Amino acid sequence: MPPTMLNRTLVPPLLLLTLLATACSNNDWRTASRESAGIAPDPLTTEEAVLQVYGADAWSWRGWFAIHTWIAAKRSGEEYYTVYDVVGWRRHRNQPVMQIRRDVPDRMWYDEKPRVLVEHRGEGVDELIDAVEEAARGYPWENTYKAFPGPNSNTFTAWVAKQVPELELDLPLSAIGRGFVD
Repeated sequence: MPPTMLNRTLVPPLLLLTLLATACSNNDWRTASRESAGIAPDPLTTEEAVLQVYGADAWSWRGWFAIHTWIAAKRSGEEYYTVYDVVGWRRHRNQPVMQIRRDVPDRMWYDEKPRVLVEHRGEGVDELIDAVEEAARGYPWENTYKAFPGPNSNTFTAWVAKQVPELELDLPLSAIGRGFVD
């Protein structure tokens, strides 16, 4: 077989095999970090209201093209954050996929460091948090999750942003499911 023919027949499958091998994570989601990334202001020393929207690369190979988003809020004087999010595997435990709970606001998303997509702090933010809370409680798919085209975590964040335009949130293209609310 001539060398150019050999290159045409062997190189593409070898490239595909390499791509697939690197796409498979050696990490286990059960042992992946869910610790604070150290981004959010400390609620014990921060008196002002804080509202942040986070995004982090999705788990494993999905992170090549998709992010997971959530919202974290701390009202003035509170010593904790409330996290608003949607996670699909909760439905397998007979729980709503959408939850509102006290939690670490800036958790690593299974070894992936989150980034702040939008942040509001200080005067007027308590009212913005109230509007986010109301929108979250009105989310129409609290028990439904579908990775594509939605509803999913990004659909939830987009829903809240649509209900609360003062949030001034423009989700990136990698927030797959954001268009489900349109």
